[in-house]
Amino acid sequence: MKNEAENMEVEKLNVSLSQKEKEIEILLEKNKNLQLRNDYLEEQYQIFRAILFGRKTEKRPFEPISVLQPSLFDEPTATSETPSEIESEKTITVGNHQRKKPGRRPLPADLPRKDSRIELSEEEKHLSCGCVLVPIGEKVTEELDIIPAKIQVIRTIRVQYVRKTPEGRDYCDTCDDVGAAGAMVLAPLPPKIIPQGIVTPGLLAHVATAKYVDALPLYRQEQQFQRLGLDINRGTLSNWMLLLGDACQILIEFLFKEILAGPVINMDETPVQVFREPGRSNTTKSYMWVCRGGTPEKPCIVFQYFPTRSGAVASKLLSNYKGFLQTDGYIGYETVGEREGIIHLGCWTHVRRKFVDVLKGTKGTNKASVAKTMVDYIGELYGVEKRARAENLTPEKIVELRAVESKPILDKIKKLLDEKGPTSPPKSLLGKAIYYALNQWPRLEIFLQDGRLRLDNNLAENSIRPFAIGRKNWMFMGSPRGANAGAGLYSLIETAKANGIEPYAYLRFIFAELPKASSDDEIRALLPQHLDRARLIVA
Repeated sequence: MKNEAENMEVEKLNVSLSQKEKEIEILLEKNKNLQLRNDYLEEQYQIFRAILFGRKTEKRPFEPISVLQPSLFDEPTATSETPSEIESEKTITVGNHQRKKPGRRPLPADLPRKDSRIELSEEEKHLSCGCVLVPIGEKVTEELDIIPAKIQVIRTIRVQYVRKTPEGRDYCDTCDDVGAAGAMVLAPLPPKIIPQGIVTPGLLAHVATAKYVDALPLYRQEQQFQRLGLDINRGTLSNWMLLLGDACQILIEFLFKEILAGPVINMDETPVQVFREPGRSNTTKSYMWVCRGGTPEKPCIVFQYFPTRSGAVASKLLSNYKGFLQTDGYIGYETVGEREGIIHLGCWTHVRRKFVDVLKGTKGTNKASVAKTMVDYIGELYGVEKRARAENLTPEKIVELRAVESKPILDKIKKLLDEKGPTSPPKSLLGKAIYYALNQWPRLEIFLQDGRLRLDNNLAENSIRPFAIGRKNWMFMGSPRGANAGAGLYSLIETAKANGIEPYAYLRFIFAELPKASSDDEIRALLPQHLDRARLIVA
């Protein structure tokens, strides 16, 4: 009996021990999950702190700020030197680099000058000792001035004519080329981009440039005009922009044809709020899509408004395109990127950003060490590209350079990703960064194939940035028609800027010349990348 009791007791202890072991396993697993969640939340906290309080630059967060960068809070110091006396090209050596020394630059030589001469009076020239002051030279001090904008009215005076015969009669028996007797003859007005409008190309270009280049909303422009003594309400200004958008649509069509004919298209999209969209609330997100293409010497940029971010938009825009397409990792591009005839590139800048986020959110950890190594490797890739640009290599030579120098770097990156991927929690910042890079890897290697390709999609991002900056000021677009008009004007402005043309001068020119263009060749000649700059200067 005693043995049976002992055996039962041992059995109970074994069962209890087994249960406890299971409970311990459950608790350990739970603790592990809680620790992973805690690490995840800590990373998110550090990222949000960096967003709120950290530097907004994409430079490495572990790099110190240059000692040459002036403080925003330093008090300005007065100087007796004139701009022309200060050498703007002085340099200072930091390590192996030459940098311009901070200093005031001379005023541009092409600015008009208005002289004001100051001389001593006759009494001051004659000293008490009997000596006389005689001039030996001049000391010039230059100051910047501005002439405020002013409104003027352009009067076009057309002489009216009426037919008279040599004898002085109103009616002629033989000719009928002027019309009925007594009919007046009047020279026609030149064609206008807004028919029957009272606004000149100059004022239209001023309003469009202020809104789409300087991000000045129309209601603020309305206030500016009031200060200049002119009452133009924002409704009128808005209607002008709508009419301009309609008139310039033919230019956008020609622009987009050239993008589709190019070897590479960079594509991106950004949200925008549009009111009065049929079947949608005013708070629903819409999107502005941008395509950049053409050639490096003659780039083209087109904005397109769509109510959705669906991948069907990309498929529609690129329905007739064959060539390279470079985008970020947004899933909406995958369908069109896999279509026959299109070779889809990834973006190394987006890969780098995710590892920079790891550095910001996991300082002093092993994860940060892995991220730093990745950022360094990517920096080496960009170093190769920088050298290729500095040496002005041909696309064929760039392919050879990348095969020798970039390919080994890619191999090191891939090896590191494969090693660290299985041991990195998928929801951690490092795990997400590694997964993103591995998922994009086939597209990240394509730049090796063609010297015309770039490492990143920054061209599209830089093109869309002015729109994103303007959006912070004007907040929304009033209607789908307004969004389309804005897309067209942004397209012309950003293409002009990409081709080195000042936006106001370009808009003023095409607003005057577009109504006169009647053939496809004449219209194509008005595009920024084909524009004869001599015509622009004369205009």
